[in-house]
Amino acid sequence: MAISVKRNPKESVERLIARFNKKVQSSRILPELKGRRYFQKPLKKRQIRAAAIMRSHYRTLREKMKFY
Repeated sequence: MAISVKRNPKESVERLIARFNKKVQSSRILPELKGRRYFQKPLKKRQIRAAAIMRSHYRTLREKMKFY
């Protein structure tokens, strides 16, 4: 799962770093690593579903509050 970037002959170091960062962001490795940083108990399907319902509820409330 290692990401490698080869430098083109006339490419600056800044551009090389930018290309590398773009590859890392598109590979979705960082969110996975941040999620594994601390141990989390495995959730049951019911808990996951309840959390998703609450999340969508609060999102709709937040959207409604924008127009007041």
